[in-house]
This record gives sequence, C-alpha cells and structure tokens, in this order.
Amino acid sequence: MEDRVQDYEAPEGRAKRRLRLGVVADPGLPSDVAAAVVDGHLPAVLSRRVAADVEWEVELQRQELPLDEHGAVPLLALAGERKAETGWDMFVYLTDLTRGTPSQPVLADLSTRDQAALISLPAVGGLRLRHHVTRTLIHLVARLHRAAPQTSGRRALRRWGEWVSSVRERTSGEHAIDTSLVLVGRRGRLRLLLGMVRNNRPWRLVPHLASATAAAAATAAFGIFYSSIWQMADAMSALRLTVVSLLAIGVMVGWLLSYNHLWDSPRGHRTRKDSALYNASTLCTLTLGVSCMYLLLYVLALIAALVVVDDGYLSSQLGHPVGISDYATLVWLACSMGIVAGALGSSLDTEAAVRQATYSRREQERQARNRRQAETEETEEHPAPAQPRNQER
Repeated sequence: MEDRVQDYEAPEGRAKRRLRLGVVADPGLPSDVAAAVVDGHLPAVLSRRVAADVEWEVELQRQELPLDEHGAVPLLALAGERKAETGWDMFVYLTDLTRGTPSQPVLADLSTRDQAALISLPAVGGLRLRHHVTRTLIHLVARLHRAAPQTSGRRALRRWGEWVSSVRERTSGEHAIDTSLVLVGRRGRLRLLLGMVRNNRPWRLVPHLASATAAAAATAAFGIFYSSIWQMADAMSALRLTVVSLLAIGVMVGWLLSYNHLWDSPRGHRTRKDSALYNASTLCTLTLGVSCMYLLLYVLALIAALVVVDDGYLSSQLGHPVGISDYATLVWLACSMGIVAGALGSSLDTEAAVRQATYSRREQERQARNRRQAETEETEEHPAPAQPRNQER
C-alpha cells in the first residue's frame, strides 16, 4: 500500500523543542499492539511524519483505566489527571472497548483543548493491527500538534479518506471532543465485527477449556482405534463427512452459547442492533475457536493414527489397499465425534472460565454491566407484588 502521509520538513535554523507523548493501553491485546507500535521507533516516525523540529518522547503505560457510570471512558478527566501526574504534553488511550453505535462505530475521539485522544481497537479491524494503529496514532498526534484544522490538516483528512474509504470524520456532540473518526457503511460495520472477533482472540478457547479439550481428544482417540468407525468413515463421501463436521462444530458452538448463557438479550441494550452486533461477534468467536480446536485435534489424531494403526491391518479391515487418504478419512470422522463429546465435556468448565476464554476483559465488563441493566429493567417492568398487611382482629 502506498504511503500517502507526507513527510514533515523542519524549518532550518529553529531549535528543537521537546514534547512528551503518553500512550496508555488496556491490558491484553491493546497493550501488545501498543508495545509493538511504541517499540517500533515511534519517536523517529513522529519526527519524520508530524514535526521534525520536535524532540519526541514517548512513554507507554499498561493499565486498565476505570469507566464512568455509563460504561464509557471519561477521556478528558483521565487525560487531565494523567498529564498532571506525569508531565505529558499529549495523551492517547488505546482501549478494546467499543465506542459509538453499530450504525456508526467510533474509531477515535480527539480533543485539541485537552491534547488528548482515544483509539478504540475493535474499530481498527481484524487485520494488520500494528500498521493501522500506527497510522491512526500518527494522524491523531498530527491533529493534536497543529491544534487547529488548518489547510494541511484538511489535506491530511482527505488522504485519510483515500487510505480507507470506511473512515470519515464527524463533529462530536460530546463536550470538549472536537471530532471523531467513525466507520460508515457496510464495510465499516464488517470492519468493526472483525475487530471485535480479533479482540476476543478465539484461539484462546482451546487451552482454556481443559475439560472440553480432554473429552474431545479421548473420544477422537477411541474412534481412531475402533474398527467399526473405520468402516463407517470409508463408506462415507467427502460431502457427507463435511456436513458431519459442520454439524459437530455447530453442536459445540450452540452448547457453549446456551449452557453458559453467552447469548445477549436485547434487554439492557440501547437498540436491538447493539445486541445483534455483540451476538454476531460471540457467534464468530466461538465458531473460530471451536474450528481451531477441531484442526488441532485433527493434526494430533492423524499423527497418532499413522504411528499406531498398521496399514496392513487397516487394509484387511477395509477390504482394499489403503493410503494416506484413508487415514485422513477415518480421522476426519473420529474428530467430528470428538468435537460433539467436547461440547458435553465443556459442561465441567465453569461459566466464568468459558467467558474468560471467549471474551476480552472489557467485553466481560460490558456483559456484566448489561446483565445488571437488564435485571433493573425487568424489576421496573414487573415489580414484586406488595405483601398484604396483617389486619387487626
């Protein structure tokens, strides 16, 4: 991709002044991405792309900042506190909390008055996170440094729109927030969904669900060494085996959703689109996580089958010469059986463990807050009946 951000040329003969940029990131994926960005010679990049007449100092802190009573990040209050404590000139917060609405997700907020900005990692997307976060950070720091929408700033915004068509700048209705970078259109909503799934890190499902993984492995091992499974797999077509695999993954995803109450109710959300977005993210996260479990199980089971099951014995049981494809077929069916057993085995894992494996920490906070809000709405709509007073005789 061609880099459309022009280098900044410093005026000759001007002494450099020092600016301190503080970057605070939530624990987990935001901290990992922020560390990669900051450690990637960010001061030199800022000198080249924002202001060469400035000596940039960048400091990274990994900390989960508190939310307000509405579940939002009080950016301006936190920026004032942090800048006073640390002596930073600029403050940027990277969080995995979603911002805005499903129809207009917020990628970043900017306040030139407070020299503060916020980047919502889910809105960055699911691919090339370091690259996109770096570009977003450079754009925001450039706006904070210039502190006014000058002509060069407008050109930078046009280049931003050319870089990715789903990003637009909108005037913010929030006090002291100048502008927000938002995602628009279907491409923007898809980008947010992919970012939410990436932020949940679906591959963590395998090591965290110990009981489910153990049950799946045990059942798959049984299928590998049971001759009736060999004959059944040999008689099934590739299409039927594919359907069985998809059904097995669907069974485990559905069981995890229902048994652990992961499906968001519309209650507690501002709109039904909110619950639909979060449910779609949960569904994609679980599907990818269970698929990762399936692939890992398949690779291990195939190695075990090749090592333990003699090809001559397998040929005598199937009644025809065998090759690697026959081993692959019997392991295919055995792993599908294992995934179904893994769904039942996941019942031994606690709901808290499943939520921890499925969601980021901020998403777990959001769900807990949403459940409390739903319970409050339920209580308000259906108050407990008043107890009759004891009548005096």
